[in-house]
Amino acid sequence: MTVAYPRKLRNSIGARQIMKQVVSDREVHLITLNRYRYSEQRSCKDLTELIEELDGQPPELVRDLSRHISDEARHAMWLTDLLVDLGAKVNTPPGTSYINEFERLLDKDQKDATKDRDDFVISSLAAINVTEKRGCEYFSAHIHALKEAPQTEENVKIRETIARIFPEEAGHVRWGNRLLAQLADKSPEHRQKVEQAKRKYAAIEQAAYESGMDIVLGAELRRLENLLQIANTMPLWERPQYLMERIPQTLLAPELQFTRLEVAQRVWNRDPKAFMEKFVPMFLSGLNPAPDKQKKATA
Repeated sequence: MTVAYPRKLRNSIGARQIMKQVVSDREVHLITLNRYRYSEQRSCKDLTELIEELDGQPPELVRDLSRHISDEARHAMWLTDLLVDLGAKVNTPPGTSYINEFERLLDKDQKDATKDRDDFVISSLAAINVTEKRGCEYFSAHIHALKEAPQTEENVKIRETIARIFPEEAGHVRWGNRLLAQLADKSPEHRQKVEQAKRKYAAIEQAAYESGMDIVLGAELRRLENLLQIANTMPLWERPQYLMERIPQTLLAPELQFTRLEVAQRVWNRDPKAFMEKFVPMFLSGLNPAPDKQKKATA
């Protein structure tokens, strides 16, 4: 059965590269920790809504999801305690929301438990599984970056907190893999549905992930490209409506414009010289293809 792994940012920048830079800048580091906190807290709400949609069936899944909520709530508590102790903000994180973008890219059928119970469960588990994999990737990269960073009291405290969370998140991934495999074994039709769901939600997750990381010039067109990749995982008759509903916001991307201005202002206020020498060239670099695409073009 297909195993879907998170892809790099623009197929060129890995989590370890990103987290090395994050850990070296305290302001960005604290914002990243607050994003973790927000995601863990928000997942409690989303998983609770899923339980309500399931309405008690199947009971074993409801039980597992209840335990999952308990884990996520504990992670949110640990991260909130950490941030408060560090004197950091625990508000809604700035920039494009990974969770909101993920939900925007979902199709209506994924949210409808009344159509087909197995289809709804497969879609829900595939969506949870792919986001948990991304979380594990970043927690692992974060721990690695902190081990290589100066062993200050703050860095050690952050690493210890993330190291407490990481094993339970890895357990969530194994749980999702196991349940999806069990559903796939029910019949050839179920196996096909599981494979299709994995492809679909891997594409949705990648698009949501890049929407929060890619703010440089041309990001709107790359978002459109990701949207087309999502549509390509759907039956032909579902694609036109899906695209028509999402293309306008994808190209206009008001949150992206706001994030660009916010980041530019923050960099300018901290160091006008760095703004001109680093931020502006980085922003304009969006005009150039990612390294792997350059290689393909010259091959």
